[in-house]
Amino acid sequence: MDYLQIKKTNPLHGEIKISGAKNAALPLIAMTILAKNRVTIKNLPHVADIKTLLKLLSNLGAGCVSEWGEEASTTIDTRTLTQTKATYDIVRTMRASILVLGPILARFGHCEVSLPGGCAIGQRPVDLHLKALEQMGAVINIEAGYIHAIAPEGLHGCNIIFDKITVTGTANIVMAAALAKGVTTITNAAREPEVVQLCEILNASGVKIEGIATAILTIHGTNGALLEIEPFSVIPDRIEAGTYLCAGAITRSELTLKNANAKHLGAVLSKLEEMGSKFTITENSITIHPSEVIKHVKIVTQEYPAFPTDMQAQFLALATQADGTSIIEERLFENRFMHVSELQRMGADISLNGNIATVNGKSKLSGTDVMATDLRASSALVLAGLVADGVTSVHRIYHLDRGYDSLEKKLQAVGADIQRLRE
Repeated sequence: MDYLQIKKTNPLHGEIKISGAKNAALPLIAMTILAKNRVTIKNLPHVADIKTLLKLLSNLGAGCVSEWGEEASTTIDTRTLTQTKATYDIVRTMRASILVLGPILARFGHCEVSLPGGCAIGQRPVDLHLKALEQMGAVINIEAGYIHAIAPEGLHGCNIIFDKITVTGTANIVMAAALAKGVTTITNAAREPEVVQLCEILNASGVKIEGIATAILTIHGTNGALLEIEPFSVIPDRIEAGTYLCAGAITRSELTLKNANAKHLGAVLSKLEEMGSKFTITENSITIHPSEVIKHVKIVTQEYPAFPTDMQAQFLALATQADGTSIIEERLFENRFMHVSELQRMGADISLNGNIATVNGKSKLSGTDVMATDLRASSALVLAGLVADGVTSVHRIYHLDRGYDSLEKKLQAVGADIQRLRE
């Protein structure tokens, strides 16, 4: 099993190219189930979750041809789909596999999808997906760990109100509604850039969608007609960009991120500015400049456009090096502070009270063996290792590999002392 060995680094310098967004690419890959042509997706991140979903489509009968060079891309042909069962052996490794439920059901009128796995950061029930599909005419039963769904008369448009904002739920129902009969309205829809891109591409492919980037989406279904989807590129990964901005901030470095969209990072940039960072921003790049002091901060995670839960762990690591006491409140996932105990082992002064972490800085961190507990926790431990005395070894980095494309290589290129080793 691989692990990362990190030594305290001097200030970083140089450029990092941001990869395509994993959380945008996953629903876009699932969207190809709605296509009547081969679909080429460019700017794919070379990460484990992408390969897992492509494998799932291949198992369903799709043709997938991928190139993993510097400009990674894949061409997917779902005209050859023969299976409608997403089996446990793949779905258990990645929660986003649930994204095939809506499009398979919309296209074939029946499907079986294993209940999903993924990071153990708290409850992320799929009941909102299932309730919405039932409103659209599906009959759903859960048996032996599988969701069995049929739509005897096809899916039909209706008014759906999500009790809670759900990113994957919004994406799933948008895809289901794309082929449904009539008009579907989703109220309390997610507004994340990843959902916006999905809607924009469907809209460009013949599915009229109103209210894109708002909390109310109106989707005019095609009544079963498959879509002609032109080649497209995945948007930049805002969470990867935010992570490297935190690397620049915690090491007090000047770093330039290429292929980064600052418009998707409003809340992250705002909090970094509160902590003392300054930026130079262009249309497709962000440069962070070193600050003399890192200031304490108060953060509350909420749905987009508020501060993202996927950046909470990285900012918690950054807060250990801030002057004063930072307060970080996690409102979305109840188990998303599992990295705290590992940071405490490195010397961080952090106390937990329910869903609120109090971080007393500045802490002198010392390298040791730490265990990654989920995807974003992994990157927080890497950030801490960059400023910890001695050697930090981050184990179980298969979590990291699910969502970060060549993290150690990108950090090496800007001067970090980090290497991937085998246990």
